Amino acid sequence: MIPALKSVRVLLGITAISLTFSLNVTGQSIQNKKPNIIVFLVDDMGWQDTSVPFWNKVTDFNRRYRTPNMERLAREGMKFTNAYALPVCTPTRVSLITGVNAARHRVTHWTSPDKNKNTDYPDSLLQPVDWNINGFSPVAGIPKTFHATALPALLKQNGYYTIHSGKAHFGSSGTPGADPLNAGFEVNIAGSSIGHPASYLGEKNYDNPVNGKPNRNAVPGLEAYHGSDVFLSDAITTEALKAVKKPVSQQQPFFLYLAHYAVHIPLTADKRFLNHYLATGLDSTEAKYAALIEGMDKSLGDVLKYLDEQKIADNTVIMFMSDNGGLSTTPARGGKAWTHNLPLKAGKGSVYEGGIREPMLVRWPGVIKPGTVTDQYIIIEDFFPTILDIAGIKKPSLIQKIDGVSFLPVLKNPAFKDDKRALVWHHPNRWIAAEGPNIHYASALRQGDWKLIYDYRKSKLELYNLKDDIGEQTDLAASNPRKLKELASLLTKQLREWDAQWPVWKASGKQVPLPDEILVLE
Repeated sequence: MIPALKSVRVLLGITAISLTFSLNVTGQSIQNKKPNIIVFLVDDMGWQDTSVPFWNKVTDFNRRYRTPNMERLAREGMKFTNAYALPVCTPTRVSLITGVNAARHRVTHWTSPDKNKNTDYPDSLLQPVDWNINGFSPVAGIPKTFHATALPALLKQNGYYTIHSGKAHFGSSGTPGADPLNAGFEVNIAGSSIGHPASYLGEKNYDNPVNGKPNRNAVPGLEAYHGSDVFLSDAITTEALKAVKKPVSQQQPFFLYLAHYAVHIPLTADKRFLNHYLATGLDSTEAKYAALIEGMDKSLGDVLKYLDEQKIADNTVIMFMSDNGGLSTTPARGGKAWTHNLPLKAGKGSVYEGGIREPMLVRWPGVIKPGTVTDQYIIIEDFFPTILDIAGIKKPSLIQKIDGVSFLPVLKNPAFKDDKRALVWHHPNRWIAAEGPNIHYASALRQGDWKLIYDYRKSKLELYNLKDDIGEQTDLAASNPRKLKELASLLTKQLREWDAQWPVWKASGKQVPLPDEILVLE
């Protein structure tokens, strides 16, 4: 062989080996790179408030709303048909960032922006329970709070850039939990102790002054948009995506918690979408609500577009969820009360399906098969361990004991099934003055297709089979006493294990019977 050619072949061989090694290392580094994680949380959005059907058929409500970006997310990811939050907002948010069930963390109701204020509406029969009225706290020793290690703090410790944008509502003003920065977020946009905005309108400075003074629910931190025509849903989205630019430019994984104030009251006309719904014949209240839904969906579209433009969509997990069932009281909503989530029964505030079952979507390219559907039931505290699993965080150092269960196996296999696990809801509070279907003082348990509901004030147990009766119309308590006893015992055991607070009768001062005690009394 000619020496020169031999040298060329050797060089080519070395180059090929080097190139192969380089490709392998690059591929490995991409594969091992921590994924970005986005939690896209909507406020008060019902299971039916979307053009995406989460049932086995398309309903009139699905035809009412226009949510093309939710449709895209469903096509490109996984749809959860049995995803659950809690009856009202703060308990859901605390469970999400701590992984703890509300019965254990005792933030069982919505927290007031005012410190030490009990938001329980007075009840004629039952005394208010001793719940954590000041919400979550990342600092120990704060009265009436639940002290825990927060999800964003753990992500931050493990290399994530953490961003909060929108509604926080983790704790009351004057406590550490009121400021998302204390929970481990490096950036906080518009998050505070408030549970809803004074206004969605930039021209009103996202405020609605009272007696010439700023409303306590004025949205903070968006002064750059004051006097503009920028709707609140757009403002918090734009600012969130601005904040994401830093970690993206530095190739650092990020966690974005984009928590919308929409679609909570006050229902405000988003003029970009309102006329379409008025033209369909909806009354002005329902048209405003639908426009808020579409504006929220536009935000989702803006996020998806940004991920595409930055070429980071393939390494970003996006999780879409709502914090409780759709509001269904009137006159806050148009039409007839408790009909806005049909076929689900009731709405926000209730432990019936209309108050807790949520529209949930997850997209994770390369892991989740596009267009898949899972019927596996999950609950909001499951987000905490799942996100830690996604981020590759093993055995984190925690103050609290976790109740959530990772649904990572479901993301990898939509056919995954666990019908032995029991989900528990505990709402020993009175939400509002109005009465409604189990919107006050109730607990519930689901195991498999069976669901038990306990109404404290009536000392009554109800039993439903959700597979056959998603609307909870046929109470099987009398016809299936064996299953009733089984679930009542299971619920009682779990609440006792968590040392859940329990109501007391005003007249006698005695504790309301536990679920299994009802059966003994009968």
